[in-house]
Amino acid sequence: MAKTVKALVIGGGAGGASGSNGGGGGSGGYQYDAAFAVAMGVYSVVVGGGGAVDNNGVDSTFSTITGTGGGTGGSPTAVGSNGGAGGGGGGSDGAAPNARYAGGTGSQNYDGGSGGGSGDNQIGGGGGGGGSAAIGGNGFSLNGGGGGTGTLNPITGSGYLCGGGGGGGQFKGTGGSGVGGDGSYQTGNATAGATNTGSGGGGASGFGSAAAGGSGKVVISFLNNLLGATITGASNTKEVGETETVLTFLEDGDVTFSNLSPLPTFFQ
Repeated sequence: MAKTVKALVIGGGAGGASGSNGGGGGSGGYQYDAAFAVAMGVYSVVVGGGGAVDNNGVDSTFSTITGTGGGTGGSPTAVGSNGGAGGGGGGSDGAAPNARYAGGTGSQNYDGGSGGGSGDNQIGGGGGGGGSAAIGGNGFSLNGGGGGTGTLNPITGSGYLCGGGGGGGQFKGTGGSGVGGDGSYQTGNATAGATNTGSGGGGASGFGSAAAGGSGKVVISFLNNLLGATITGASNTKEVGETETVLTFLEDGDVTFSNLSPLPTFFQ
């Protein structure tokens, strides 16, 4: 007999673009199902890694739910990639904004921002990577766009944000919600997306380097009187609260669901 669980699956964030004034990486796909039916048995959980510089993030999966890895940013000579959320467009060295940016895949998250142009022939900043809650900011003259904002974890509640986009390079764009990586500033280097948040890495400036995206995450919860569960994976945790059990996967592993038999008297 199937039972219902809450399931949150976040893909790995993308790396920022290495080209001059590159766009920020997009966040990994954010997929949440508040009533997902599971049968008794073993399910494999895959936690997607963050993408290296110029690379998309890796997909995270639980059963039929997939959080697509984020799309990497673009540069003035390269277009960003589609992904869980789109990467930011590269900066332009002309007067017109560079509209080459990558949109989010399907219903998962948001587009990256466009790369900026400049009326005085200075290179515009890279666009910010898309986040799980908002599009990335557009770059403009010498300034990188900010990463799209992230989302509060609906299972663990407030105080934990996931899926922030990476900031664009040049005068740095700030990463989304404090978990996306900041873009590079002049000769300084960009920062990476926060680990296990599925956030994008910051894009490069003309002289500083870009950074990688953050790995994803899978969280599953259910009422204590509903079913039992065991998990594998050294970094994965099972927390039994007063009414609800929360399984948190920071790396690949398995979860085995089992019926409670017999039910405790006070649950009947």
